Amino acid sequence: MTAELVRGQNHPLPGTRLEIRVSVGKPIVAGVTLSDEQGKVRGTDWVAHPGAPALPGLEVPKQAAAEHRLAVDLDAVPEAVHRVNVLLALPVGVGGPVSFGALAAPFVAVTGLDGSQVASYTITDLDAESAVVALELYRRQDAWKVRAVGQGYAGGLADMLTDQGLPGAHELAGTINEAVAQGLARSVAAPPPRPSDEARVRATGQPSPGPGSRGPDGAAAGRPDPATHQPGDAGAGTTGAGTAGGPVNYTHPGRQTTTPPPPPPTAAPAEPGRPAQPVAGDATGWSMEERLYNQVWGMFEDLARTMAAYRSAVDFADSRMEQELDKVLSDPRSRIGNTGDAAREAARAKHGLLVDQARAALDRDLGQLAAESEVVEPALPAPYAGWDSPVWQGYRVPMEIPMALRLGDLHLPERPDLRIPMLVRLPLERGLWIDSGRSSGTDSLADADQLRRLAMDSAVAHAARLLAAYPPNEFSVHVIDAAGTAAGALAPLVTSGVLAEPPASGAAGVSAVLAKLTQRVDLVQMAIRAGAADALPPDLDTAEQLLIVNDFPHGFDDRAVTQLRYLADEGPAVGVHLMMVADREDAAEYGPLLDPLWRALLRLTPVADDHLADPWVGHAWTYEPPMAPPGSQVVQQVLNQVGQARRTGGR
Repeated sequence: MTAELVRGQNHPLPGTRLEIRVSVGKPIVAGVTLSDEQGKVRGTDWVAHPGAPALPGLEVPKQAAAEHRLAVDLDAVPEAVHRVNVLLALPVGVGGPVSFGALAAPFVAVTGLDGSQVASYTITDLDAESAVVALELYRRQDAWKVRAVGQGYAGGLADMLTDQGLPGAHELAGTINEAVAQGLARSVAAPPPRPSDEARVRATGQPSPGPGSRGPDGAAAGRPDPATHQPGDAGAGTTGAGTAGGPVNYTHPGRQTTTPPPPPPTAAPAEPGRPAQPVAGDATGWSMEERLYNQVWGMFEDLARTMAAYRSAVDFADSRMEQELDKVLSDPRSRIGNTGDAAREAARAKHGLLVDQARAALDRDLGQLAAESEVVEPALPAPYAGWDSPVWQGYRVPMEIPMALRLGDLHLPERPDLRIPMLVRLPLERGLWIDSGRSSGTDSLADADQLRRLAMDSAVAHAARLLAAYPPNEFSVHVIDAAGTAAGALAPLVTSGVLAEPPASGAAGVSAVLAKLTQRVDLVQMAIRAGAADALPPDLDTAEQLLIVNDFPHGFDDRAVTQLRYLADEGPAVGVHLMMVADREDAAEYGPLLDPLWRALLRLTPVADDHLADPWVGHAWTYEPPMAPPGSQVVQQVLNQVGQARRTGGR
């Protein structure tokens, strides 16, 4: 069982070969210092950082990222080392947050090489600090232990290293910050020039533009090897698009594990000098559904890399101009007079030329992606389509589960009208959290009640999509509305008859629903472990289950909170899914106890918000919830069809 540490608590380590995983949500720097028995760092060769990432027994990431993995072999560290300190710091001079108080609480976990967690620590109560000692691994009587430290420093890396007794702490801090800035600037390299009709290679692994498989806040399928990029699960390499090397192409091989049939030859040959015209389904797959899924995934990859290449080019232009201006200012002869003015004008002209070239390449590739989106969007089947799509007017209850489901749209600030469907694989691998609290995208005039209403409307829309994606009676929905405040929002689910039972209210109703679903998880887990699925009780509902919880933690006692955490952790593997509609601040009295619950869920918002981070290319994707057009009755109509199919058994 994982030990959830609090500040100052320690825990024995079962082995010496470990991995330390860090998750924050925004790019940060991770490093390690070694200290002797007196807690002193003897020199710069006892510090592992992005500029010098490897020490005996240690390896840290070479770049800033929102998620990190640090490799540790305690048997290989020098004998004089008694402590291994894990450091986190915010990048300096890259336009990001300047204090940890602006970020979600950093989460640090110590795991074995098999991925099993030994101990975890959520670093809370950080405010103005820009660097923090997260954990320390220390010797105690020929054994190693881990201690949760959480010591922050408002003065950043320099103050932290000085406090650890390192000679030349300020100089090393400057070296680390420079290495991080350079790493961010070159994080995406331009591919070699390609003709416009050359095949664009994409690797999908477990493709999905969303967390849980691959996405902005998610895992690493389809991403480069962690040896050359930020740490993460190793994925197949990908050839990016959107750089000066050539325009975006539309040939997409898709899956690599097998050899599916090639896409149909529907695209007209491109005229000389013009890019090929995009075609819906121009990707490999065994069906049109899979081809479209792979194509959407490829569009997400292309937009990410196109934007990363543009931002990297602009950063390079800025850096080059600063260097040239510094060179002018460093020469007393050129500080005044026409010579200095001419040199400054030349530096600015070069900067403008580089930025204009990068923007031209960006506009070209964004134009091609927009053209592809205009072709693909109308061809998407109902599970992939927006609520405004005509495909919903001809909706019929399906007889089999689709590959994926649309949970909203993603876009970047440089082209907000170019939106990529956010698809997640079915069945869901993690629960959903509809955040009813304030966020960066929240209208400052919106009150708390309005946000709660929007969050509940969003939850109903997501539930309707899930119900519409499954065959009749293969997906059941339960609702906990302890205070009864969501009756209006829940009306479409209630009147259509798609709920397994009326919404539960009061403490007794909360307890009954949680007990029922917890028992289902227990029974199915025991049957799977025993290999006796046929031994399940005949009255057990074997359909996938979704529990919608509104206004948490109202009506929840300690036992109910524990059961809810259990469902979030263990439920998805056996077909029980959680959808929380809650403001995290309302549950602040529980402190770090609920941090694992929030981390187990995919956070979505009822309004547009840029909270989905992509650590591989440093983007913060803006998420748009999938709401029906104003005045539309499409959600009610779809739910009515699902309810009718449930009552008639699909006939």
